[in-house]
Amino acid sequence: MLNVTITESAQEYLKGLLDKQDCDGIGIRMFVSNPGTPNAETCIAYCRPGEEEEGDQTMALQGFSAFFEERSVPFLDEALVDYSPDKMGGQLTIRAPNSKMPNITDDSPIEDKINYVLYNEVNPGLASHGGNVSLVEITEDNYAVLRFGGGCQGCSAVDMTLKQGVEKTLIEKIPDLRGVRDITDHSDTSNAYY
Repeated sequence: MLNVTITESAQEYLKGLLDKQDCDGIGIRMFVSNPGTPNAETCIAYCRPGEEEEGDQTMALQGFSAFFEERSVPFLDEALVDYSPDKMGGQLTIRAPNSKMPNITDDSPIEDKINYVLYNEVNPGLASHGGNVSLVEITEDNYAVLRFGGGCQGCSAVDMTLKQGVEKTLIEKIPDLRGVRDITDHSDTSNAYY
């Protein structure tokens, strides 16, 4: 169930922005990029008629509609969108306290499951060497394409870390995953741990 508050002042401000777009039926779309990770960002974008997606949840507001990405809804729980006018014009603020919180169920998309395992089980171990790994994409044949950073980039032990550590952990936790691929440029060894 959708639990997002958009204050009256925020609705008035957003309606003013939408009116300037000169597009009948335009609304907003709210989503979280990289949900459930430390890199999560809560975003609001224009949503022209036809740009809403199947599964979006809808909220009728003052003169426009807000659409909420289905995948983002659990991460938008208790979100607040507010607008505070000031001498410089004002500021729209979005507070989504659960956007960075891991929120994984059996029905979660495979990207969310991978990010959960990377940020909560793999990266804490890599951090002791100043390294990290992040998900770039999922291929059609269910391989996770990863990028190493920090002390892992250019490290001579990265192949062992990838196969014996990261891939083993991910496949153990996410049976749908077939394997991992590394797209990191390891020719830069300036920060390498080994």
